[in-house]
Amino acid sequence: MIPRYSPKDMAAIWTDEAKFQRWLDIEIAAVEARVEAGFVPADALRVIKEKAKFDVGEILEIEKETKHDVIAFLTNVNRNVGPESRFIHEGLTSSDVGDTCLAMQMRDAGRLLIRDAESLIDVLAKRAVEFKYTLEMGRTHGIHAEPMTFGLKLLLWHQEMLRNLERLKRAVDNISVGKISGAVGTYQHLSPDIEAAVCRKLGLSPSPISTQVLQRDRHAEFLTALAVTASSIEKFSVELRHLQRTEVRETEEFFSKGQKGSSAMPHKRNPITFERLTGLARIVRSNSIAAMENVALWHERDISHSSVERVIMPDSTIALCYMLRTFRDTLKDLLVYPDRMQENFNTSYGLTLSQTLLLALTGKGLTREEAYKLVQRNAMESWQNKVQLQELVVQDKDILQHISAEEIEKLFSKENILSKLKASVDIIFERNGLAS
Repeated sequence: MIPRYSPKDMAAIWTDEAKFQRWLDIEIAAVEARVEAGFVPADALRVIKEKAKFDVGEILEIEKETKHDVIAFLTNVNRNVGPESRFIHEGLTSSDVGDTCLAMQMRDAGRLLIRDAESLIDVLAKRAVEFKYTLEMGRTHGIHAEPMTFGLKLLLWHQEMLRNLERLKRAVDNISVGKISGAVGTYQHLSPDIEAAVCRKLGLSPSPISTQVLQRDRHAEFLTALAVTASSIEKFSVELRHLQRTEVRETEEFFSKGQKGSSAMPHKRNPITFERLTGLARIVRSNSIAAMENVALWHERDISHSSVERVIMPDSTIALCYMLRTFRDTLKDLLVYPDRMQENFNTSYGLTLSQTLLLALTGKGLTREEAYKLVQRNAMESWQNKVQLQELVVQDKDILQHISAEEIEKLFSKENILSKLKASVDIIFERNGLAS
């Protein structure tokens, strides 16, 4: 049996209409399985399929009296079915329906997230190749370090998203289980064969063992996979926010015609989308903590997890869906300024080639300590007096005792920098499957 409700939109998965439809699918699948096993007349199944329906408004009204959502649902459905309704929910407990439904919702939501992650990965790959050789200053502690390319930064994110994709797939696999094992999970009024048949009809695997509920380590893993993915998007967003700062301005969010950046300052073009994604990551991450708090329940079950999950499951999946799609679209339109990257590259007076010079000196026979002292001495003077490092070292008699001015000029040449960097970039891209 294919469930009759198959939403293509994330928010639609979590509506009351969608939830109750899945509950009905589960109940009908259980009747079908017992018909196949010879426990229920086939005519009863035919009547149930013809008459079983529900009304969300009526269910909610009934629940005001019953204070129990599954009983309210069954009451509404049974009124429509008539006498044959006695075969509905026979041998089941509420968690058989609720937990199996939640697993279906999480599975379907997870599949949408996987699709969105794959879409983002494609964009990262394309833009990484586009800027494969675009020279940019690498920074550690926020300080100029050594040359790199903007394509390497995007390739790094591409690989991180591939890992997130695998996490999401594993989490979806582990949550795609149902349970139709009755109160405390002992099959007192059903059988494992019935459970297996129902799960098969719903596209799930039967849980190898459960109590009255599916164990919440599965749900915690799912939310954790979402949280790690959201944290990656936050990481990418924070980097791009830094790169948009006025003092840096190497990249910039696309600013559309008619867009306004500030109510007070007409000149403002702010990284508002990346800031929004940074904030949403905090919600998804905090929700994963709530999911871990749900793992420890009393004995074979309590319902302390239920109220939490009604919030964190829809909120987290919808938020991450938005984050993946929004970051993808913003990255597609991201403005990249290679000329500005080159300008920033030139602001550190060639100091980022200090290691190149250090290694050249050790290659001439100096100890690392001796070479480090000579290079650092000139580097500190370069910073203090705002003089190109090359200009200082070609005048340093202690350095010229070991390496010629011509060799130094070659070390500091743009051609030398780019040729060595290009060779490294080619290796890295090929190793990561994006050779072009």
